[in-house]
Amino acid sequence: MLTVLFLGDIVGQLGRAAVITRLPELKAKYALDFVVVNGENAAGGRGITGKITIDLLRAGVSVITSGDHIWDQKEILSFIDTEPRLLRPVNYPDGAPGSGSIILETAKGKVGVINVQGRTFMQPILDNPFRAVEAAVTKMRGETANIIVDAHGETTSEKIALGRFLDGKVSAVIGTHTHVQTADEQIFPRGTAFLCDAGMCGPVNSILGRTVEPIMNRFISNLPSSFPVAGGEVRLRGALVEIDETTGRAVSITRVDEPGPSASATAEPEPKVDLKQAPSPEQT
Repeated sequence: MLTVLFLGDIVGQLGRAAVITRLPELKAKYALDFVVVNGENAAGGRGITGKITIDLLRAGVSVITSGDHIWDQKEILSFIDTEPRLLRPVNYPDGAPGSGSIILETAKGKVGVINVQGRTFMQPILDNPFRAVEAAVTKMRGETANIIVDAHGETTSEKIALGRFLDGKVSAVIGTHTHVQTADEQIFPRGTAFLCDAGMCGPVNSILGRTVEPIMNRFISNLPSSFPVAGGEVRLRGALVEIDETTGRAVSITRVDEPGPSASATAEPEPKVDLKQAPSPEQT
């Protein structure tokens, strides 16, 4: 079996430190062959930097996916073309920096990863996610049937529709973006594992990884505010998928909810985040 760990959106320094610190232990615990993480909120809660990308890859992450916050740290525009293991959504128009898919060789054969972003309540300027991911899958299956898809979307309906659309064509479709782990893990009839949202790797005493009071007050007052990343206890949430590497069909999918490292983990400064135009809570 090919054993894949998929971790949901990393939020801020605490989230990324937890992943980096605990990943070697998790690799041994679950006998992992491949690790995918969504890193689009890893830098101060918005975007990702080159340094953070390198730190995650050195810790043992195989592929980093992203979503609507991929460009929030401006340096990533020039960096993303230098690191193919950092993905942006595949349905960006032609000419966008970076790539939305990758195939990597493992001890158990080739594994492909595709990152796609939904359009419902998100960015309608992106290409149709169904057509874009279908084209990427068709091309990828010429090399491997072991394919993991990160479906980055706002609505459960769109992500479920993507999962059903890809049933039998990919090994797993795991949703990201909402930061709330869902309880609908299943294997569809044609062998594709599915989870509507993997959840997040970040502080649990929070609202989607952010400090509670500013977001709560935003809903009450409708006044703009900055939303700093919360502190305290961290959990790593995601999914463990076992795949028959000879067929690409999923054999099992299990939700993962692991504790972070102790609170004594060394903190480091967050990248500067432009909060002149503060995000609304649903943009976190």
